[in-house]
Amino acid sequence: MSEEFGYSPSFKRPSEIMRMRRKRSRSEAFSKAGGVADGTDQSASLSSSSSSSSVVCVRPFLPGPLFFNTHCRSGGGGVKRRNPFANIENRHSPRKKCFGHDDGGEAGGQSRAERRTTTSEGEVATKSDDLAFLQLMEKIDLGRQETRNSIQKCLSPSKNDSVFEETEEDVKTPLQKSPQVISPLSIASPVCTEYPADWSLKTRLLFTSSVSLSWSEQPKAQEEALGLSQHCRAQFSTLPHNLQDPKSSTALRCAFQQSLIYWQHPSLSWVPLFPRINAERSFAGKNTPWAHDAELQRCLMSEWSTSLSSLYSLLKARLCPYFYVCAHQYTVLFRAAGLGGSSSINALISPTTRGLREAMRTEGIEFSVPLMEQERMGSKSREQVILCDEEQQQKDSLEHKEDRCCSDGCDEYEDRASSLSWLEEMGVQDKIKKPDSISIQLREEGRAMSVDHKPESVVCVEGPHTFTLVNFLINCKTVVAATGSQAGLPPTLLAPVPFRGATMNSLKARCLNVKSQVASAYQNISSMEITGPVLPSSLHGITTLLRLAQKGNFSAILYTHAPTAVLNIHGTTCASGSADVSAFGLHPASIKQLQQSSSLGKTALTQITMNNYSYTWKK
Repeated sequence: MSEEFGYSPSFKRPSEIMRMRRKRSRSEAFSKAGGVADGTDQSASLSSSSSSSSVVCVRPFLPGPLFFNTHCRSGGGGVKRRNPFANIENRHSPRKKCFGHDDGGEAGGQSRAERRTTTSEGEVATKSDDLAFLQLMEKIDLGRQETRNSIQKCLSPSKNDSVFEETEEDVKTPLQKSPQVISPLSIASPVCTEYPADWSLKTRLLFTSSVSLSWSEQPKAQEEALGLSQHCRAQFSTLPHNLQDPKSSTALRCAFQQSLIYWQHPSLSWVPLFPRINAERSFAGKNTPWAHDAELQRCLMSEWSTSLSSLYSLLKARLCPYFYVCAHQYTVLFRAAGLGGSSSINALISPTTRGLREAMRTEGIEFSVPLMEQERMGSKSREQVILCDEEQQQKDSLEHKEDRCCSDGCDEYEDRASSLSWLEEMGVQDKIKKPDSISIQLREEGRAMSVDHKPESVVCVEGPHTFTLVNFLINCKTVVAATGSQAGLPPTLLAPVPFRGATMNSLKARCLNVKSQVASAYQNISSMEITGPVLPSSLHGITTLLRLAQKGNFSAILYTHAPTAVLNIHGTTCASGSADVSAFGLHPASIKQLQQSSSLGKTALTQITMNNYSYTWKK
């Protein structure tokens, strides 16, 4: 090592310097106690000579050439190369910086060769090192304990103290003053225990969870029978909040079978009768004996009329919460008083056409078109704002613009008539044909027809006019397709409770175990698929059971029947529902959800996620 280029033989390691200081302190102690003074003088002279020699050939820590003299050159035998990475900041290691700049240069271990000089000196050095180490560890443990106590005190405030108040007693360390510690307390995420009511019909549900969903498949005969009995009797069992083993819970499996049941008319096992809009493919190649048999069509329509009348009677008596009429061109939702934020019976029809709306007016059915009226009111308000701005500008403009201000409040025909006043000034008003009322009416009808078969054409019927609507549906010939694969087949009636002529059906549930990629690993995910016409009460009942069985963690993808998504809009005379809804035959939690006004507008839920018993959703 002494032969290498740039090596300084007078350089001392920090450990050697520490050893020399300990040795000198021991020598001084021995001399005071009457020890041998020669060793003290020898160690002092050695330390002084070593320190004087080390200062001569020490290169500064700044980048630059080595400061050396002739004595250093003779001892080392060369010039040490410049360290390109050396500067003032990195001359000490991070561990040395923690204990201070002065102590860092002197800290370090001892040389093995010098440590084995004498047995007595080694023992004394080891004891002093152990004592210093123990004192250092005690200080570190004390500092950690104080930091832990301060963090715990900050994260666990008392009930009487405010989270945003800081006093000298509470804030003792800079860690407590940091916004990272206080922000989770001051901005706490809200816990959503319920998702908004969705009145649209679902065709498919896909649930996924990290907890196994195998408890929902292969019910026992007794469990299935008990679930059917509870559904018919409108009985609901109380489930515990903490289910240790959902698969062994008979009450949970019975409640799940109960939530899958719905009632339908007509019910043909070989033909799927939902959905009915744009469902020609599902009827293709099927046996349809009623297509060319007028007597069979009359029998089917007679039974359907009886079932529809029975459903409306149950709805009016508050024994049925809602039901759907799924025709080949539109879907009608009837809701009882007290649901959807309305205090009266109401019905929503979507989509509609101008011909259907004119036929309803002819029958004396009063209805509203909420989305078109909202758009019209919005356009009027915008026009009023524009007109107010124009009036303000016209007051300061020329006099020939005052005619436009007078014609702002007129109707469309008067606006167009006044816009042609310049023809009279030119004297050619008789030579040019003006638009008459018939052309203006045709133009307005064209605007009304432009929304046909679109969500904006949804119609709302409320109060006693819903009874007139039921008679209109029974007697209207367009409610049944005259041609095509659905010719002669009456609309499908869907309800959550039994009614006359109805068939009890059950949604199909199927469970699968799949592997999903999470980061760089694969995680076992349990999934459950439910197919069929999923009613709003069925969706809420299933999610309520999954909340308990899956320990508050699952996600669901909802596939909506597109024409029914707009059924989430508000009616024109919506008010807080105050009617008695105790005899609806639904779970009280489902009734409570359906009583609220839907906040989804003309959209529907597409995804529901529950994380730690808190709901989030997407439209």
